[in-house]
Amino acid sequence: MKRDSIHAALKTAAMVIVVGALCLTLLPNYWIFLLTAVFIIGMSLQSLGLVVGRAGMISLCQMSFAGVGAWTVGYLNVMNFPGGLLVWLLIGGLAALPFGLIIGLPALRLRGINLAIVTLGFAVAFGVVLGTITYPGQTTFQMVARPSGFDSDRGYFIMVLAIYGVVAIALEFVSRSRLGASWLAVSHSERAAASLGVSVPGAKLSAFAISAFISGIAGGLLAGYMGTLLADNFSMMQSLVLFAVATMVGAHFPLGAILGGILVALFPELLRRLSLPQDLGSVVFGLGAVQALSTGETISETFARLGRKVMPRRERSGPRSGPECLPAARPDAGAEIALETRDLTVRYGNVVALNSANIVVPKGTVVGLIGPNGAGKSTCVDAITGFLHGYEGDVLFQGESVNGLQAAQRARAGLRRTWQTTRIAPELTVGEYVNLASGGGLSDQEIDAVLAWLECPSADVLITSVDSGARRLLDVAGVVAARPPVILLDEPAAGQSYAEAVMLGKRIAEIPARFGSSVLLIEHDMDLVRTACSEVTVLDFGTVLAAGPTEEVLDLPVVKKAYMGIDFEHEEAAE
Repeated sequence: MKRDSIHAALKTAAMVIVVGALCLTLLPNYWIFLLTAVFIIGMSLQSLGLVVGRAGMISLCQMSFAGVGAWTVGYLNVMNFPGGLLVWLLIGGLAALPFGLIIGLPALRLRGINLAIVTLGFAVAFGVVLGTITYPGQTTFQMVARPSGFDSDRGYFIMVLAIYGVVAIALEFVSRSRLGASWLAVSHSERAAASLGVSVPGAKLSAFAISAFISGIAGGLLAGYMGTLLADNFSMMQSLVLFAVATMVGAHFPLGAILGGILVALFPELLRRLSLPQDLGSVVFGLGAVQALSTGETISETFARLGRKVMPRRERSGPRSGPECLPAARPDAGAEIALETRDLTVRYGNVVALNSANIVVPKGTVVGLIGPNGAGKSTCVDAITGFLHGYEGDVLFQGESVNGLQAAQRARAGLRRTWQTTRIAPELTVGEYVNLASGGGLSDQEIDAVLAWLECPSADVLITSVDSGARRLLDVAGVVAARPPVILLDEPAAGQSYAEAVMLGKRIAEIPARFGSSVLLIEHDMDLVRTACSEVTVLDFGTVLAAGPTEEVLDLPVVKKAYMGIDFEHEEAAE
């Protein structure tokens, strides 16, 4: 994964250098001046793309954050604060950061249109306040001072391009880190992200904070670009236009941010030369956003798809690391029982979904949890892993009660699960998902070894190109790579062929010895259960029907009756 990050960063740096050299060599000063605005707006779009495209939230106040940075730079300029514009830009970004956190707080509970209304309200309020404050130095005709050596339009273009490149490279590293993967995971499914140990509030707040910081820097650059500013530069309409363009082009991609900057900065110039109304640009951007939302594909994604057809992606060269590269399981110490439920009860009104269920998973074993549909198996898993808060009874993890812990806290403690339906963010690569699920810190060789052990696709394959059966294997690969004390596998063989299910059963049986994890397996495939489990617990109508060694329990007449609806005892008596 580090190799991918470095490769992407080098590509971004090379692109910035080439673009800068071509522009400075071929274009006159007027177009250099316009292109400076392209990269300033592109930086604002990058910041918005982080929240909208990666974290999956809505922000309609991005230019308000830029306004905080711009006004901060203006005040520092009037004060002749030491350090010059480069230092002021950092201070402007830091000044915008708390506003990002404040706006991020409602995102912890609000989604969709409700969050959009909150951010739009902030943009309106900020615009009203800004309208009552003259830009610092405007009445005394004091322009924002550019740094020495960058005071010409060409020099300032070089400075803006360099800062844009630094921000773009930094975002490439962050986006390919565990933090960046957690944003995509939260965007796709907050519950699945929590089951990986991701702090959903932390992911959301960090996205808003970093986004506001970058937007504040962009606002400061705009102040240096224009010299003085008006409140209209940061109005609600400007934020809405930025959001529409970000949605249309896919601003979380480097290409999309530059393309969006070109549209916002140069489209008005085109309209002016064609003697068309400037407001026509907002209409075009709005229609483009609607088109992107209706097709589910941004302009950047369209270009990327067409590019893959022309130049197919090459898989990473070199042999894949085999299962023998997996490090040995850590010695297991402490209590002999890895997981235990005592009188676990779940009620939905008058319906009792789980009734005083007592389940024990000894350390170093694979225990099956079986039962007919509606028996309460998934409800039991949800309660154990913290996704149901209204249960009665106790959940003991390694001898300690975890009743007071949230789902993400239980996952970070080592109580991990998979889901009946895969909830992997499709924008991730296979390797990025395994790295996220494992908690980070795995080498590329260790990731390859886990994938080879389960016969998963290679690490550089995008999840979106992986079929549902392979995604279920990736779910298992992710949780075992974390080496947690307890793993709950919820029907991992669903959608698998018979041969794949047999292979999976053998791999699950190896988990305690290879990874040091105890397993509670929820499954309907009895062949897989017999292969993987040394003990089983049977649920029926929310009640534990039987528990014990696998073959003994599966041969019990009461268990056969629960599964097949046949009373074997009465049939034998009749014979």
